[in-house]
Amino acid sequence: MQRVLKIGSYVLFVIVLLLAILLTINTLTYLNFDSRYSFLRIKQEAIATGWYLPAYYAHVLLGGLILLSGFFQLYPNAYRNFPSAHRRLGYFYVMGILFFAAPGGLVMSLFIGRGPVVLTSFLLQTVLWFTFTAIAFDRIRKRQIDAHREWMWRSFALTFAAVTLRIYIYIFSWSFELAQPSAYAVFSWLSWVPNLVVVELFLRSKRRTIRY
Repeated sequence: MQRVLKIGSYVLFVIVLLLAILLTINTLTYLNFDSRYSFLRIKQEAIATGWYLPAYYAHVLLGGLILLSGFFQLYPNAYRNFPSAHRRLGYFYVMGILFFAAPGGLVMSLFIGRGPVVLTSFLLQTVLWFTFTAIAFDRIRKRQIDAHREWMWRSFALTFAAVTLRIYIYIFSWSFELAQPSAYAVFSWLSWVPNLVVVELFLRSKRRTIRY
């Protein structure tokens, strides 16, 4: 049974990693810096303010790379087997979120235009993302390894929301009209709240295993 669970966890990891790679490849297509490319075509009014485009590039272009670096950080024993890479990628992950991706996401949230429920979701998610990542960085500077690891899991739960949001949109776009504020509001909260719940349950189970 243990072997089956181990194989299943690795299969799930590979599937999720592939989804993250696909998302990252898509974000890197914006390196053409064409302000009318793909999704940006519908954000011309926001772009005209001068605030949206820099925030978009800071959030999206780095976001994909941050997502992949997070996978490596949380891979079992990466910090033991590849300490130098773990340290450098961890620094990239933290600084990328604190100085680029989270501030960029915060500015982008102000232009989303899908109602107060969606706005609240993205603003709260961004603030928590920044906060959890900052706490994780503070804990490793204080050599509190276990606390650092737990806060990194919480941070990554919110990083991974980029993938889960797109999964929900893809699955439910066949049966829901996503242009409706109520539909997008549900997906905006589903993209990150369940992630945090799953991570908290995972961390609790690990603590219980260590205790006994």
